[in-house]
Amino acid sequence: MTRSTSQSCDRRCFFTHIGGTLLITTALMAPGCSQNESPQKEESERLRKQVTKQESVLASLQDGNKVMQQQIDLLNRELRDAKKETERSDAERRGIAAMLGAKVEENKKLTAEVQRTAAMKAQASQSLRVEDKGGQSEDFPRPLAMVFKAAEEALARNGYFVRVSVKTDQKAVYVTERKISAPASLEVPGFRNQYLLSLQALPSNGTRLSIKAEFEKMAQGGKVLPAGPEEKAEIERRLINEISKALASPNKL
Repeated sequence: MTRSTSQSCDRRCFFTHIGGTLLITTALMAPGCSQNESPQKEESERLRKQVTKQESVLASLQDGNKVMQQQIDLLNRELRDAKKETERSDAERRGIAAMLGAKVEENKKLTAEVQRTAAMKAQASQSLRVEDKGGQSEDFPRPLAMVFKAAEEALARNGYFVRVSVKTDQKAVYVTERKISAPASLEVPGFRNQYLLSLQALPSNGTRLSIKAEFEKMAQGGKVLPAGPEEKAEIERRLINEISKALASPNKL
């Protein structure tokens, strides 16, 4: 009985000692666990802040990209508008250049025509060896336009082609081609002639007609003989009479 009681007491003491030891060990281990968890929390918090910062930077970059894209789109529109304006200006410039080129060519043609006319006048003046003095004149109570129209009609009817003509409001001058006479002409056969006609407007709405002829005789063998003053005066009077007939026929004018 005494021995059994002693053994029971020993077992209780043992378990009590073991329990106390476990409590002490647990108490000692608990602070250690808390100390190990604190750095992990700090690291997680640091990482979370970095993620938040990176997200903020990414959002700022995205906003910046949007603004940049808007600027690029605006520049592209401006470039397209500038290109269209440049193309329009180039087309307009080409049109103006073409127009100027056409004007230059037209001016060249006109200049060449003026030069040809001047050369013809100079050549006519040289080929028409008629002195300023002499010739036949007559005044007509008709306007200048009517008289030079009658002169043109008379020359054409008698086979004279006008080589040079100059007309103004106050004066008209005609130089004919040199012509060998034919039976139906003003001259007798076997002569050749060239006319210089000068028409001057008069203050009384009349016209003064002056005619000079270079009248030559054709001898055998093609020899040319000068005509006398009476013969020249006669051929000049004949043309004046032809012009008078034309003026007397209003239907022809």
